[in-house]
Amino acid sequence: MAVDDVQLNLDLMKEILSGAGYQIATAINGKSAIAKAKANKFDLILLDLVMPDIDGFEVCSVLKSNPLTHDVPVIFLTATKENDNITKGFNLGAVDYIPKPFSKEELLARVNLHLTLRKFQQDLIRSKEQAEAIAQAKAMFLANVSHEIRTPMNGIIGMIDILKNTPLTPEQHEYVDIIGISGENLLMIINDVLDFSKIEAGQITFEYIQFNLVEEVNEVIKILKYKAVQKNIDFSCTISSDVPQFVIGDPLRLKQVLINLCTNAIKFTSKGYVHVFVKLVNQDEEHLRLHFEVQDTGIGISAENQAKLFKSFSQAEVSTSRKFGGTGLGLAISKNLVEMMGGEIEIISEEGNGSVFYFDGEFGVAIPDLTEADLTGRDVQKKSSRKLKILLAEDNVINQKVAILNLQKFGHQVVVANDGFQAFDMYLKESPDIIFMDVKMPNMDGLEATQRIREYEKAHSIINAIPIVAMTANTHDKDQYLELGMNDYLSKPFSNSDLEKLLKRIEVLNGLEQN
Repeated sequence: MAVDDVQLNLDLMKEILSGAGYQIATAINGKSAIAKAKANKFDLILLDLVMPDIDGFEVCSVLKSNPLTHDVPVIFLTATKENDNITKGFNLGAVDYIPKPFSKEELLARVNLHLTLRKFQQDLIRSKEQAEAIAQAKAMFLANVSHEIRTPMNGIIGMIDILKNTPLTPEQHEYVDIIGISGENLLMIINDVLDFSKIEAGQITFEYIQFNLVEEVNEVIKILKYKAVQKNIDFSCTISSDVPQFVIGDPLRLKQVLINLCTNAIKFTSKGYVHVFVKLVNQDEEHLRLHFEVQDTGIGISAENQAKLFKSFSQAEVSTSRKFGGTGLGLAISKNLVEMMGGEIEIISEEGNGSVFYFDGEFGVAIPDLTEADLTGRDVQKKSSRKLKILLAEDNVINQKVAILNLQKFGHQVVVANDGFQAFDMYLKESPDIIFMDVKMPNMDGLEATQRIREYEKAHSIINAIPIVAMTANTHDKDQYLELGMNDYLSKPFSNSDLEKLLKRIEVLNGLEQN
């Protein structure tokens, strides 16, 4: 659209631009220009600065304040070359100006330039919107895949745990152990793929909670000790005496990195040892920096292949993948997680002479008061639990069986709801001590059921709210569950020890333990 109060100028611009193949609309004054701009979607507006009714500055201001026209490029047409006027035009949102009298060549050149820029801009916006839509679809797909994979894995791993505690012959024990190891390996691969996808989508979040560092590191040793013993490898840990027992950070992500590094070290070591070192680098009143090393006497890595290690889907050699297995994602994930901790992961290695993987991480200084970490430690283990009535809201029959058998093993009574409606109804009728609430259920999901329970408690002035534990395969929505009124979180698949720790934590925090 060309806007000018001189008809001769309009006719000239229309002739020049029409000849170049453009469709031109014209307006003889500011009010007409505003009305036409709102009624039509123009790609570019040529706007005279000096007009009798409304000047170009005011027209530009109106157009830029209207959501229908704010993104249309405006080029001022002006006979004045005063810097103040030109600056004011740019401040109002104009993209350029053409001095009067204008030449055909200059008019076409500037119009062509800004229409080309606008097309690029629109293409970028469309690309961004498409990328965001793809990212959102990918996030939803990952959430669904995560849930669909973890749900049957919960049944497999849970029933293996239960089967181990039944009378078995030595031969059967060996078979169950093999199934269990295979299940754990499969779960590790699943977790690697899902975690890498989440990192790519920017969905990995870090907790900032106080935890027992010494206990978490020792748990890594305990988890992987069996694999090392099978290979006759010495697997141990040294934590320097100046390393604080409690720190603030994300224990799950720290353990994930250590498990990745230690699993690799054990995998590629056939004799000798794998040793973990934890040292304090520095500390002030609020922050501390820790240094972690995983040292092994394994096959080592050549300098040439070390560069490949931290790349996605990459291993040192093709033959390595065939011989030792793995996705090639563990170190790439670890690198990302360590960077999120404010550190870097490095390697010292020589082919045939073992390796040292090491990284630093930033943590917060722990508050010396009683914390959740204390409650999950040795003090809680000493407390004896009373027998509880537990409401299990779960629609999957296999997962119902796994949870019931584990909870009954601890001596608790279990009542089952198949969806959120039943969960709310049984909460009212059964007066349970704790609710284990699956998040994804038909008819009414666990989140809505939790909200209904919390609304009921509020409406009836119930002071001691019932503890509700989110029991779900969607591992990345923990904060959302807590915000919606749940008290804790149990990730599927869960082990017998995970369940035991959670029960003890809930009991202590909610005064359910035996006096």
